[in-house]
Amino acid sequence: MGVDLNSRPQPLRILETVLYAPDLARIEDFYRRALGLEPFATDPGRHIFYRFGDQMLLIFNPDVTQFSAAENSMRVPPHGAEGEGHICFGASGEDIALWRTKLESLGVTIEADFEWPRGGRSIYFRDPAGNCLEIAEPRIWGVA
Repeated sequence: MGVDLNSRPQPLRILETVLYAPDLARIEDFYRRALGLEPFATDPGRHIFYRFGDQMLLIFNPDVTQFSAAENSMRVPPHGAEGEGHICFGASGEDIALWRTKLESLGVTIEADFEWPRGGRSIYFRDPAGNCLEIAEPRIWGVA
C-alpha cells in the first residue's frame, strides 16, 4: 500500500529566516540603529536572534555554525552559507518613505527604490555583512 503524497499537510508559514554574518557585534549595532531591533537571544560570536511577532530572524556566524560542535547538546546539524543572503521586511507605502529617510540619515545607501509592475514599492539596502535587505509593501506578493 503506497502513501498518497498529495494528502500530506503543507507548512503554515515561514517560521524562521536565516542570514549569515561573521561580525555579529557589527550586525547587532546596525540592526539596532538602522532598524530599531533588539535581540531576542544572543550567543556572542555564534548567533543573534530577533523576534517579529510569531516569526524569527536568525543571524548566525557561519565560521562557527558550519562545523559540527562536539559540545552541541541540542544536536543541531552544521549549517552556514557563503555570500550574501536576502530578507524582505513588510511595511506600508507611507512607512517606506520614512524608512528611506531614516536609513539615509544613518549613511545607509539605498541601492534601489521602485514600484513593482503589479503594484507596491520596495527599497533595497545592505547590512554590514553584505546581506541584501528589502523593505516592501506586502501587496507586491498580493498580501494584504
